[in-house]
Amino acid sequence: MTLLSVRPKHRAPETAATDEATPVVRADATDVRDAAPRGGDRSTRRRTLLLVLVLGVLSALGPLATDLYLPALPQISADLGASESSVKLTLTSVMAGLALGQLVIGPLSDRWGRRLPLLAGIGVFTATTLAIAMVSSVEAFSALRFLQGLSAAAGLVVSRAIVRDVFDGDAAATFFSRLVLLAGLAPMLGPVLGGQLLFFGPWQLLFAVLGAAGLLTFGLVLFGLPESLPREERQRVSPRAQMRVFGSLLRDIRFTGPTLTLALSFGMSFTYISTFSFVSQSRFGANAQEFSLVFAVTTLGMILGNQLNAFLIPRVEIHRRLILGLVGSILSVAGLALLDTAGLADLVTVTAALFVMMVFTGLVSPNATALALNGQPPQVAGSGSALLGSLQFAIGSGLAATAGLFGPVTLSSMTVVMFATAVGAAVVFAGFALRVRRTAPAAA
Repeated sequence: MTLLSVRPKHRAPETAATDEATPVVRADATDVRDAAPRGGDRSTRRRTLLLVLVLGVLSALGPLATDLYLPALPQISADLGASESSVKLTLTSVMAGLALGQLVIGPLSDRWGRRLPLLAGIGVFTATTLAIAMVSSVEAFSALRFLQGLSAAAGLVVSRAIVRDVFDGDAAATFFSRLVLLAGLAPMLGPVLGGQLLFFGPWQLLFAVLGAAGLLTFGLVLFGLPESLPREERQRVSPRAQMRVFGSLLRDIRFTGPTLTLALSFGMSFTYISTFSFVSQSRFGANAQEFSLVFAVTTLGMILGNQLNAFLIPRVEIHRRLILGLVGSILSVAGLALLDTAGLADLVTVTAALFVMMVFTGLVSPNATALALNGQPPQVAGSGSALLGSLQFAIGSGLAATAGLFGPVTLSSMTVVMFATAVGAAVVFAGFALRVRRTAPAAA
């Protein structure tokens, strides 16, 4: 028996991007937000909260794998006899794996259901994580990090697909906000936990703990997560047909506009994530534990942003919420640049500016994700989620890598890339909104 069972109340037909139209099962917004104090509705609310918990744990695996070892980067560099740029490449490796893995696992989840690819991915993640703790060269470290990201992608892509299986519209945005709240604990607690674990042992201990987390997650999925995609709604497509599905998604402005907006916004935040460990320790003299606390404070800002988004959902239209997040991100990064140029940058003021930036980032992610996936039928939810996640990590991590392209990372180079990606996200969304406005009368 599974731990939870979400049973949507309504069945509505939709046209799939494939050759056949099949019925779609979803819960409407009342399942999430408007539960009355009756027994059945309380049961629905409990099942929804349990689903948030399980999917939040799945979504946290990838960010935890990325962030847990950030305080140990200088130690890993010294222990493996590798340069700073070589060790930073291990972060790029896991992001590349996360991007590619979603393209593979997403379509597999449309064909075989959500549980089987998810269990396989978590199993491989656990094995590669434990293997990383035994490496002796940075080359082997990078290769295993790629496999770790490839397998961790299962939790990210399948959890989003499950949300699309069950919810739609503002209910999906509400659920994504709750999901990001739990998933946001991973990047907040990851560096803090990593910094504290370094008191008790070397950097290898961090990956041993991460492997144990993988084992626990495998058991949680095996015994606690039901299948959300019925057999009759699964799609068996050839690789050529799958490429056509991806091509159809890329030609759909309703998908590409929000997805590119999300990818560029992620590039802004990931530039901070991937570089501030070196900046804080080289420029501000912070140790591993102080860096982890700074990271926790800024990630708390993202969580607050997500909760602000959940509060605004019944009050403010989704496009306006997204605009608020994009404009706020630009202004907060501009404030960071002013601190740097005016000579007022220290650990406290920079942390405050980054905190505000992450609050507005918490408004961008759930709304952009909901906008991109809402227009797609559940039969291709896995493929849509895969392409969205792949573009997010590939574009975002690629842009973030430019911060150290011409030498050691500095606060100035970090801020320049963050500002450029924040402005780029706003420009892309503005173009998307204008395109949709022009095509809306014709569609009507």
